[in-house]
Amino acid sequence: MPQVEQPLTDAAITVRQVNHYQFSWVAGEPGQRGTFTLQLVLDEGAGEEVLTLDADDADVLKDLLEHNHTVQYDVPRNTLMFGVTPAGS
Repeated sequence: MPQVEQPLTDAAITVRQVNHYQFSWVAGEPGQRGTFTLQLVLDEGAGEEVLTLDADDADVLKDLLEHNHTVQYDVPRNTLMFGVTPAGS
């Protein structure tokens, strides 16, 4: 059987589903604010992203992640997308 080149590689997949997430807080210098990070586990571990957030963004994202069953992450654009709405709805 001839070898057929596969046009789709793992690196070619740019939008992945968020399966798990974890917030962390990193202390700042004395007298300075700390920094929040959000670790995203994508496609059951096929990918991972760590985002640096301020407190306001962390609060909003926590609410969005808790209330949406489907969350996608566009890797090259660093964009979280919440929920899925069928076309024509």
